[in-house]
Amino acid sequence: MNDQTPDLPPLDLLKRQFKENDGFMNAIGAELVEIDRGSSKIQMQVRKESLSFNGTCHGGAIFSLADCAFGVASNSYGTLSAGIDVHIVYTEAARLGDLLTATAREVSRTRKIAVYDIKVQNDKGALVASFTGTVYILGIPNYKAETAE
Repeated sequence: MNDQTPDLPPLDLLKRQFKENDGFMNAIGAELVEIDRGSSKIQMQVRKESLSFNGTCHGGAIFSLADCAFGVASNSYGTLSAGIDVHIVYTEAARLGDLLTATAREVSRTRKIAVYDIKVQNDKGALVASFTGTVYILGIPNYKAETAE
């Protein structure tokens, strides 16, 4: 598939909508860096607000970053997809100031179900977490065509 397929919205439209309309992603300081059909890359700097009581990045912050990449990748076809199962494994602590990158890629996709693999790495390239997610594809458009230029 390419971005010129008539039934798929342009990727730049989806990227703009995700950046402008995802309040949670904006609230945690996550930035959408790349989007393609079935994949995405999102970055987030570990801030003071992201730290747990022990001084390392809270697992919930890392999970949220991975979940944002999962959401963008699974909705990149312009069709609403809803997460129905996720699993995360934390492999290394992240610290204040670390730049975390969540990279999502589609593993499989059928008419109604898709599976994604998301890796979260720090700016040194170390694996911080591995996240697997499954979505149910609702088949409802998730974009506003009237915002296209």
